[in-house]
Amino acid sequence: RDLHLSIRRQRQMCIRDRIRIGDQKLQLYEKGRFLSEWDISSARAGKITPRGSWTAKWLSKNHKSSIYDGAEMPFSVFFDGDYAIHGTRQINRLGEPASAGCIRLHPDNAKVFFDLAMLYGVENTLVRIVN
Repeated sequence: RDLHLSIRRQRQMCIRDRIRIGDQKLQLYEKGRFLSEWDISSARAGKITPRGSWTAKWLSKNHKSSIYDGAEMPFSVFFDGDYAIHGTRQINRLGEPASAGCIRLHPDNAKVFFDLAMLYGVENTLVRIVN
């Protein structure tokens, strides 16, 4: 019973998302309340977007990839090694797999997610990726 109460409290005190790879969507929740749903781009053929649940690890507002020729990754929220949720210039590709593994968002949506992660702290920003 105490564990159930603790989990409920944790969900109410954070920002969390649920990313659905199958339909290329991110659902955003704040303190347990649904805020929005956005189109994403996850890994294209031959690349991998990890599945699972993580607490965000670190933020980078104007990140440039050290792996992919300095590719711009605005409003990055890193959650698993080099994997992040971030903005993209390729907004015409949102809604279909197109990334090297990260979760791409429209830059406006990436800024909303980034700002909420800043507000609540990475330790209270939960990322969940499912099929």
